[in-house]
Order: sequence, then structure tokens, then C-alpha cells
Amino acid sequence: MLKKLDIRNFTLIDHLEMLFYPGFSVITGETGAGKSIIIGAIGLLLGNRADTKMVKRGRDKCIVEATFDLSVYHSDVLKDFFERNDLDYEPEECLLRREVNANGKSRAFINDTPVTLALIRELGEQLIDIHSQHQNLLLNREDFQLNVVDIIAHDKKQLADYQVSYGKYRKAQDELARVKEEIERNRENEDFLRFQQKELTDANLTEGEQETLEQTAEMMSHAEDIKRVLHEADQCLAGEDMSIVNEVRQRASQLRSIADIYHEAQEMADRLDNCYVELKDISQEIASHIDDVEFDPVKYSETTERLDTIYSLQQKYHVATVEELIAKKAELDAQLGNIDNSDERLEECKQRVEALKAECMQKAAVLSEVRRKAALEVEGELAKLLAPLGIPNVRFKVQITMGELAQKGVDKVMFLFSANKSTDMLPVSQVASGGEIARVMLSLKAMISKAIGLPTIIFDEIDTGVSGRVAEQMAHIMRGMGDVNRQVICITHLPQIAAYGSTHYKVAKHEAESGTVSTMTQLTPDQRITEIAQMLSGSDVTQAAIDNAKSLLMKEKK
Repeated sequence: MLKKLDIRNFTLIDHLEMLFYPGFSVITGETGAGKSIIIGAIGLLLGNRADTKMVKRGRDKCIVEATFDLSVYHSDVLKDFFERNDLDYEPEECLLRREVNANGKSRAFINDTPVTLALIRELGEQLIDIHSQHQNLLLNREDFQLNVVDIIAHDKKQLADYQVSYGKYRKAQDELARVKEEIERNRENEDFLRFQQKELTDANLTEGEQETLEQTAEMMSHAEDIKRVLHEADQCLAGEDMSIVNEVRQRASQLRSIADIYHEAQEMADRLDNCYVELKDISQEIASHIDDVEFDPVKYSETTERLDTIYSLQQKYHVATVEELIAKKAELDAQLGNIDNSDERLEECKQRVEALKAECMQKAAVLSEVRRKAALEVEGELAKLLAPLGIPNVRFKVQITMGELAQKGVDKVMFLFSANKSTDMLPVSQVASGGEIARVMLSLKAMISKAIGLPTIIFDEIDTGVSGRVAEQMAHIMRGMGDVNRQVICITHLPQIAAYGSTHYKVAKHEAESGTVSTMTQLTPDQRITEIAQMLSGSDVTQAAIDNAKSLLMKEKK
């Protein structure tokens, strides 16, 4: 839960540092005093978009920092979040901070570690729920209504189980659509595909043949030059007139003849013997290749024709190697094989889709059963909460109908409402007044907060459209939502609600040398009396207003 809020240079706030406590707290102040600024600052921590207008004029940046106590959680969800994102886990002192520079750039931190906006938003959504008037519009949305039922149903396991099957079902549907499209496309091009397959089959290509053919063609086109060079080398090494091989052999023999009188000659002779062996081997190899190099017009023509065929196919199929042409043929074989087996393949895909659909429907039925039981609980609990809120004849029904398979099952949820016994129940957004919608939302929030154990809820003027006894009952519900492990903070204009707060804060605005400044103060018991009296009678506080304020505060203590 929220322990401390520190705001610096945020719109009209120079520096504000406030402590918050468990239970039910209220924030009051005149219209325009800056209560919405406090909400905006907290919203910034929850990942809302930053704006340069948030930075107080003349300052470089604004900073909003909040300290949370995470130890009130009774599960390892938050601990897992910190471990998963490699963040320090300090359950009793968790710090969230946003900084917005005057140039529009912003940064987010969790326990002084820089994080993305998405990450601080993910954590913030688990720590605080801000309910403002515009959130009442959520009551018009089917997904919100379904979400309420799911929260009360505690059906995460059943929903997750269904969604695994639904994911497989959608994947199978996509595969079926892809196969249908592929088969249709292939059938349209079947004649052309078979022509290409025949063309590549007739070519009878083998890996590596292009390199061999190119080497053969290159050699035959330069056969005369090759033969001439080989012949000259052969004559030089082993010719009749002058033979390097014989000369080396003779010189080695001469050196060996003086080895007895000149010992160094033996090593030289040995080395020449080695050269003789190597030169003789080279000479024999050259001689053997001379006869191999011949220009064969027939073979040359066959080689170049084969290369022309390969080059033409490569150009036609936009590839650079024979291996790629072979791969293209394999691809064509597979495509045509799919066409030949398309009926069986299509039927297999259809059967998988139907099997997964049946599995989804079975799991959706389990989910629906859990939801229907929860719907009865919502109906009963909401009627109990709304009756003392000035709607004694309320009728409320959670209508669940069956729709198509979707991400959250087959259920379509609609809240039906009637404030009177004599009128038909209709969708709540069509028949409920603004004040009635506010009371319905408060009651739903009370149920939701109890179900999920959300540690901090902030109500921003949820009391719009109500007064008197109804306001007291709303305050009673909100106070009941707050306890030692949970806090409810309500921004209100009604003294009946303000009197119920265990902690009371006042937001005020005044002029200073730097301009207009908003402040927030925790009120003492005497200051509370004065503030509530002002809310009752205006700026001219009468004794009657003070007595009335004391009476309201005494009533709250009972």
C-alpha cells in the first residue's frame, strides 16, 4: 500500500511530501485547489503519458516518487515480478519514481533501477487502482462486465486452461486457411508448375557438374597454349639436346667423386640427388599430361551446350548455382506432391480444427459453469450493497448468453438493472442515472477489491450525484473496504463522506512569490471540524455548522 508520496515541481506544486496510512482516508478542498493535480502525479507513477506542462514553470524537471509497502500481499506474485525483471525486492520500502524534463523526456525507476514505461505501468496496476468519474463509462463495456464476473469467480485456472486450447484452435484455423490458400494458388498454377518440374527433371542436373564443365571448356579452348607450354617444359627437363634432369644427375656424381678429399661435397651431392628425384618425377608427370591435352571439337561442343543449358536455367529461375536449381526442383516436387495429396491434407487440417474446437467448447463449458455461479454471487451481493445506497427496490441481473468462441470463452455478459419493481430490467448503461451508475460502480469496486486484495484504491469524486443519507452509506462502504492491510483514499466534496475518514487531508491553493502554489496538509481533529463546517456552510463558518460538523464526526465514530 501507499506509504509516502513525494512531489517536486509538478504543475502548481513546489514540494509536497505526504504520509498515508491504512484504512479510509479522505481528501477535500475547494474546486480548483489542486486535488486533480495529486491524482495526475500518482497517475504519472502508474505509467501515464508525460507532458512538458507537468513541469512547473521555470524548473528543469519534475519528480514524483512514492514509497509502497508490499508486505501486505499474501502471495508471491509481486516477488515473482521483481525476480523476473531482475529488480531488487524490498517489500517494506518499494520506491517508484518518474522524472519529466522540461524538454519532454521522461525516465522511470523502480527501487532506483531505470525501467521502461511498460514495466512501471505493469507494477503500478498491481499497486493502485484510481477510480475517476470517466471510469463509470466502463460499465457500458461487455469486456469490463465479463472481467468483473471473472474476478469474483476466481477462474484464472479454468480461463488459462481454456486459453491454451483456444490458442491451439486459432493456430489450427490459421493453418487450415493457409493450406486452402496454398492449394488454391498451386492448382491455379499446376500446369506451369508441372512444366517447370519436367524442364528441371529433363535437365538431369548433378551437384558439382557446373564447375567440372567450366574447367573442361576452359582447358579445351586453350589447348594449344597448354600443350605448347607443357612440351617446352618437357624439353627443358628431359630433352635430347639439353636435359636439366641429366645435368643434375651428373653434377651430383661429380661432387660425390671428390667427397673423400672435400667432405662438404657429400652433403651437396645428396641434396642434388633429392632435386634429381623431384625433377625426374615432375618431368614424367609433364610428359604424361602432354598426350591428355587435345582439342576435341565434339566434346567441346557438348560441353558448351551443356553449360548453355545450365546458364539458361539459372537465369530463368534467378539462381546462381546448379545446387539451387536442384533445390528448386525439390520444391516443385513438394508443391506438386501437395496438390496430388491436397484432399487428404485438407481433410486432416479440417479434422484437427474440429477436434480442437470440440476441446475448446468442453473447456468453455467448464468456464461458463464457474461464471454462472459467480454471477449469482454478484447479483446477491450487489443488491445488498445498493439497497442502503438509496435504491431499496433495486433489481440486478448478470445475464450470460452464449456467443462464438473467443479469447475469453463463449460467454457474453451484460448487466441488467432496474431501480424500481415496476420497470423492466435493461442494460445498466441505458437505464441507470449518473448517480445510480456511481453507486453501482462503488459496489462493484467493493466486491472486486475484496476478491483480489488490491492494497490501494483511490476514488476521485465518486460521490457525484448523491448526497445526505446515501453519501453516508457510500462512505460506510468505502470505510469497510479499508482495513489494516488495505487503504481507500477518496477525493470528495461531501461532508458526510469526509467525516468518515480515519485520516483527513486538505488541498489548498494560494499565491506566492513564485506564482500560484498548491499544498496538501494532514488535518488535526480541530482542523477537521473547521474544514467539514466549511463544507457544510461555505466560507462563513457558523456555530451551527461547527456543531453539525462535530455531530457528523461523532456519528462516524459510532
